[in-house]
Amino acid sequence: MTKLFSPVKLGAINLSHRVVHAPMTRMRSDDGDVPGDLMVEYYSQRATPGGLLISEGPAVGIGGRVYYRSPGIWSEEQTAGWKRVADAVHQKGGVFFTQLWHGGRMAHIDLTDGATPLAPSVVPFNGVAITPRGVFRASPHREIGIEEIPGLVDQFRRGAKNAKAAGVDGVELHAANGYLIDQFLLDGVNKRTDAYGSSVENRARFLIEIVEAIVDVWGGDRVAVRLSPSGKHGDVLDSNPQATFGYVAEQLNRFNLAYLHIIEPRIVGDHDNEDPSTQAPVAAASLRKIFRGPIIAAGGFVGDTANEILERGDADAVAFGRYFTSNPDLVKRLQRGLPIANYDRDSFYGGDRRGYSDLPFYNDVAM
Repeated sequence: MTKLFSPVKLGAINLSHRVVHAPMTRMRSDDGDVPGDLMVEYYSQRATPGGLLISEGPAVGIGGRVYYRSPGIWSEEQTAGWKRVADAVHQKGGVFFTQLWHGGRMAHIDLTDGATPLAPSVVPFNGVAITPRGVFRASPHREIGIEEIPGLVDQFRRGAKNAKAAGVDGVELHAANGYLIDQFLLDGVNKRTDAYGSSVENRARFLIEIVEAIVDVWGGDRVAVRLSPSGKHGDVLDSNPQATFGYVAEQLNRFNLAYLHIIEPRIVGDHDNEDPSTQAPVAAASLRKIFRGPIIAAGGFVGDTANEILERGDADAVAFGRYFTSNPDLVKRLQRGLPIANYDRDSFYGGDRRGYSDLPFYNDVAM
């Protein structure tokens, strides 16, 4: 047995194997950003006994929406939808964590009921949002007033409470990929001079306050954080990411988290980083020296390379994203050395069952 298929404990969660379903935006929710039949089917198909699935990131409020038909987690209807998803995963013996997410300056007024998108600072941004009318450049954003920050923290607290009401097993805070929390962390986009800007201690304050709020709801051993220490998605940058994320990892030690989820530099958003210097998985190895809890590594792994990082001790589990889109039975295929179906980018974002929940299992292909 390879280490990828050995048991592991992540906080309060006992897993029978270390293949994790990574959070991926797929844009298949029903009206009102409610998880519906399509999402129930998708996650249920990919659930395995003792296997961890992390959901796509539901927005914690209307102001955090970036992608049309991505789910939310601020309403009773959305919470009920997530309960259907969690119940379906649990019926297969799976473990289900829900992400909590806010898009910040990446939002568009078509998705925020006309409200101007929020950011730690006003810094030019050329990224796009996916709206009901199509793909458009993100709307001009404004700086968050310091008096507004407690309200944003409360949105994450409410999301954590709703996730608990939905019966999921824990929550993962999305602090990566250029979204709101990441925008606060990085000095290339956070130009504030108050208690939430300038020094790394101040730039990390927003993240830490949110973690404190969520841990108050769940307890630390059912809370996780996702980081992208070398991330460039969303036009973000930092002058000293090693110092920034080293400080963040050290501060997160206070909470006895279920795990820290780290995206390797060879992935930018949903694409491979073509820079040859980024191809080795180094982010998890670097933060392993600082963070004392379990680590999930993500970013461009296949079976052999996943097992290698586990054998080196740089991670405790490995998250797979794109190959889970095209292989509902990815766990079985990896375990048995079966062929892995390639993914189809055209079906990543939005649509119906096609390329989402209509993919064949290996037994269907082999017949």
